[in-house]
Amino acid sequence: MARERKFSTDELFQATKLLLLKHGYEGFTFSLLADYLHVSRGAIYKYYENKEELISEFMLYEMNEFLLDIKGIEQIDGFQDQLDFLIRIMFKNEKIQQLIEMGKEIPKSTNEKARVNKEKLDMLHLQMYHNLQGFVLKGKEEKKLNASIPDGLILGYIFQSVAIPNHFDIPQTEWVDSIKEMICHGILKR
Repeated sequence: MARERKFSTDELFQATKLLLLKHGYEGFTFSLLADYLHVSRGAIYKYYENKEELISEFMLYEMNEFLLDIKGIEQIDGFQDQLDFLIRIMFKNEKIQQLIEMGKEIPKSTNEKARVNKEKLDMLHLQMYHNLQGFVLKGKEEKKLNASIPDGLILGYIFQSVAIPNHFDIPQTEWVDSIKEMICHGILKR
């Protein structure tokens, strides 16, 4: 049995993130987490009733951090600079989309705390789109975005672009610039 020791919330959440990304939602267990943190499973159960509660709490933390980053877009003038900022933030947090998808795997019939956290996550996801409404409106006002395309579709398209896997190991700078080019101008030759 692992020796008993304390761990910070930050250590717990960093380990949770690493193990979720490595093993997925189904493969994530308190045993894996306890081994990684060099603690007993009981040390984790002192704070969380089950993995759904822990994962939903971690997801809330990640989403709130991401929303704080995104809020910085309001301080930037001009659509093009805002787009650059948004893409930079998205690639800084490129695993957020993968984590959001894993969060959808949390069963609805779980304990009350996890259920409430899941509802909060859904609201934060909507808040993210709401927070970027000014960005889309600015793009349309500056005639940089097609006014006939629904705002939610524009934002979804931008966010999904980060989830495109880089199977050919294209250098990060070139990859990000190419995705930005596709977002701004499509794939057809001009």
